[in-house]
Amino acid sequence: MRSSNTKEKILNVIKENPDGLTIQEIARKAKVSRITASIYVHELLGEGKVYQKRIGVYRIIFPKEKAIETVKEEELIERLKKKIG
Repeated sequence: MRSSNTKEKILNVIKENPDGLTIQEIARKAKVSRITASIYVHELLGEGKVYQKRIGVYRIIFPKEKAIETVKEEELIERLKKKIG
């Protein structure tokens, strides 16, 4: 049986590291196995609480709040380009 405390701990680790972490780093910081971290990260992805971005061979996990900031930054850049262009 999976513990909601472990899932919450993993989510907190991700939120405390908004620049992103690999599954291995999440596992180390949450003091759980890589497999356990992977299971919970996939659940959190499904729930929309985190998102992942592939960078080379790595999958980097970010808190959802970071995704919202990135979208806002990209929208701002597009607006500025339209004003300039």
